[in-house]
Amino acid sequence: MNLPAFADLLASRGLRLLPGSHAVPVELLVQLPDASIARFTARGTTLRLSRYSPDALTAITIAAECGCGDHHPQTGPTRVTLSRYAVPFDERTIDGELLFGWQSHEAGLLRLPDAATHFFTLLADAPTPERVLVGVA
Repeated sequence: MNLPAFADLLASRGLRLLPGSHAVPVELLVQLPDASIARFTARGTTLRLSRYSPDALTAITIAAECGCGDHHPQTGPTRVTLSRYAVPFDERTIDGELLFGWQSHEAGLLRLPDAATHFFTLLADAPTPERVLVGVA
């Protein structure tokens, strides 16, 4: 499974894969139905799903290599990422050392299809926001 196929799988569940996601090592930015942002990472021996408010996303413009403006534009491409000041309002982890006996960096070696299983497990364990009906006069 590659990122476009994974994006289709997410879309079938009402989720949206955001730019800035990577298949190796696995790092996913996913917009949830409530517009919050889920960041899933597989690093070391830990699988982590952190949820952020929608305003935690930011765009960074990468400077062009030379920036002279003669033969290249002065600014490069724009990348979507989480703000460096973003603080998750919820976080879930799977400790691979405890559960699977991982020793060093096995989570970082997971391929996207294997990591996706853990992503959906952590997402299912995450609390869903309570919907409150407000009366309108």
